[in-house]
Amino acid sequence: MSANRTDCQGFHRRDVLTIGSAGVLGLSLPAILASEAKAKAKNVADKGKAKSVILLWLAGGPATIDMWDNKPEAPEGIRGEFKSIDTNVKGIQVAETFPKFAQVMDKATIVRSLYHTIPSHGPASVFMTTGNKPTAALQYPALGSVASKLLKTEVGVPPYVTFGELRNGLAGQAGYLGTGYNPFIIEGSAPQRGEGRAATGGFSVRGLTLKGTFTLEELEKRDTLLRKFDTGFAGLDKSNDLVDGLDTFHQQALEILKSDKTRKALDLTQEKKETRDLYGATPFGQGALAARRLVEAGVRFATVSFGGWDTHSQTFNAHKTRLAPTTDQVLAALIRDLDERGLLDSTVVMCAGEFGRTPKVNKNSGRDHWARSMACVLAGGGIKRGYAHGTTDASGMAPATEPVTPDDVSSTIFRSLGIDPHTELQTPTGRPVQIFREGRVIEKVLA
Repeated sequence: MSANRTDCQGFHRRDVLTIGSAGVLGLSLPAILASEAKAKAKNVADKGKAKSVILLWLAGGPATIDMWDNKPEAPEGIRGEFKSIDTNVKGIQVAETFPKFAQVMDKATIVRSLYHTIPSHGPASVFMTTGNKPTAALQYPALGSVASKLLKTEVGVPPYVTFGELRNGLAGQAGYLGTGYNPFIIEGSAPQRGEGRAATGGFSVRGLTLKGTFTLEELEKRDTLLRKFDTGFAGLDKSNDLVDGLDTFHQQALEILKSDKTRKALDLTQEKKETRDLYGATPFGQGALAARRLVEAGVRFATVSFGGWDTHSQTFNAHKTRLAPTTDQVLAALIRDLDERGLLDSTVVMCAGEFGRTPKVNKNSGRDHWARSMACVLAGGGIKRGYAHGTTDASGMAPATEPVTPDDVSSTIFRSLGIDPHTELQTPTGRPVQIFREGRVIEKVLA
């Protein structure tokens, strides 16, 4: 019998002999498997370089064929209006509307062979932001919710924040993990140039402000009284997951109020004028700067959204006048700023939307929904620098080499965080669920 022969579950004969010998030495099969699982988890953790993630979300479905996967040689009606320009990495080009990003390409990876099969905004947003295909049987948690569940966060800062809410109220939420892992919503906008420190408004966490003369001491007294009531009712419904989740969220909120870490992080007047100008005086730019400051304070996952990408008509005009200039400035600024501060190695940046757009330009000079080919940008946290992963065919219709899916990208990001993508969590009913059902790590994307 060949030593390489295996049974139907893949066990080698020599593996069985090894297990049998171990049993004589006092190690049972479950103990060996548990030991291997711990070793695997430690190996993944050792490989993890990242501590946080910033997701720049391009809501509406960006036409990445006009951004990071140009097709200048494609036939008229497909190639679009934009020429390609060289980046600072030999052999990698992007659209001429991304000159700033072209100069930080040496710090980033473009994944050009990303695809899926859901050309509908809501479900596609869920797939891209959870790393799991939507199903009616289970609502999967957002990547930020999983990160807040599995990564320890410093007291006094929210583990997971979003600047505004994502589409349909489902994308970005905690799903089966429960309300305790929902994002803290950041509202408002940063004071603009010339408004100074006394400017009203600014960023704040929804619901976490003390109105009027109500003090933190009074809040703590009220919370103590509330807990006495909670204790009296605790036995009525011990299985109420909603109550448990709200209690978790409530405790986090109190800790944020007690600490000034989050408030200081959201105060962009502490930044130099040059830094604020680097990001641009737009809600997207100032939100990205605030996200960087929150990550410095210990936040694990921050999502900053920029909408308007559903360009069924006049797509090239929208790109030239608003979409591309803003995205180019913010993406390049965030990557450069993180790198200069020594934070890029510990922070993953991802820039993506829910799907791409049709290679064929429609009669309204627009592009329609298209999920079978798209691209995203990754940087930092152990992601390879100066690399373009995969290709699409000559017309940009579908991946030609190295195809990857949203769950593969999510698995890769979590490997960078030191979390095994096959880690199991539990639903409220006790059902074990892998954080990513089908994703695989894209090894070539990791440094």
